[in-house]
Amino acid sequence: MKRHDVVVVGGGPAGLAVAIAAAQRGLDTVVLERSSTPVDKACGEGLMPSGLAALERLGVLAHLDRRESSPFVGIRYVQEDGTTAEGLLPAPGGLGVRRLALSTALVTRAREVGVDLREYSQVVAHQRTEEGVLLETPTGSVQARFLVAADGLASPLRRAEGLDVVQEGPRRFGLRRHFRRVPWTPYVEVHFASGVEAYVTPAGAERVGIAFLWEAGTVAERVGFEALLAHFPRLAERLAGVEPDSQVRGAGPLARVARTRVADRFALVGDAAGYVDAVTGEGLTLAFACAESLGALLPDALAKGAGRDTLLPYERTFQRVFRKYSWTTHGLLMLARRPRLRRPVVRLLGHCPWLFERILAAVVT
Repeated sequence: MKRHDVVVVGGGPAGLAVAIAAAQRGLDTVVLERSSTPVDKACGEGLMPSGLAALERLGVLAHLDRRESSPFVGIRYVQEDGTTAEGLLPAPGGLGVRRLALSTALVTRAREVGVDLREYSQVVAHQRTEEGVLLETPTGSVQARFLVAADGLASPLRRAEGLDVVQEGPRRFGLRRHFRRVPWTPYVEVHFASGVEAYVTPAGAERVGIAFLWEAGTVAERVGFEALLAHFPRLAERLAGVEPDSQVRGAGPLARVARTRVADRFALVGDAAGYVDAVTGEGLTLAFACAESLGALLPDALAKGAGRDTLLPYERTFQRVFRKYSWTTHGLLMLARRPRLRRPVVRLLGHCPWLFERILAAVVT
């Protein structure tokens, strides 16, 4: 049986980014995806400047269908009474991109650099050995020197490795759908209402993505896309009579914690490595930063046996970038949960856009 250098479980953006980074460094890399590609899922679909830079270094942007994306210049907060705050992102700004288009570009680039992408290859069992890892799929066994788990929020591999941590506190959920219309603003809009937020992202020349996030128990009526949209009359008015462009997709609970990201011949990336909430829209950017870090480290780690100690630089990189994301996310969640505090803060940012822009620059760079 052939033994690969790296096997990545999960063909989403994080898994494909790691695979591309590893293959670019000459490693024999295989990706096992349980369904077909491109993979669609509930996602805010916004890429921040550093995320775009990472995709450029990985050689992915050249394959992105720009008709399925739309640039945005900043973030706009919209409150119940119509008051707003706008802040520009650092150059070159961000990009809203349909998740399917992003996945297609990543798949194309992965195959271009020699990644062996196997669809309908769900991992049903795995074990780490002294020589590497052995995985069982319905179509046969796969051997590799190193295993990357990029298998999402629920991450069966994280759980099987004993790295799952039970998350305490409120549970948050998300729903997403697209609509066929020209975006009405070059900003990503965050609309606030009692117990729920709406996120509007330009995702093509004639497409907007609408995502709702809410906390279990804060929405009185039966949860559904139309019921959540009713909390935002101004947004509902803009979408009146507009044709949906996708099916409703959901995700949650969102918050996930891992004890550590690394073990002997094993690493977690993407949502599997840990997640707080989608409220800041940094999930994809965080995943790409960590994927690049791990991919750059793997050749040297494999040369030294890929023990946990050789992977600690990746763990430190994850903690550094995740810490900033976590602080920002918890801060925004605190405001979302406390309207009496949030309203004057957003009004202040509206009167002082320079302050908002300094905050954004500190968060996304």
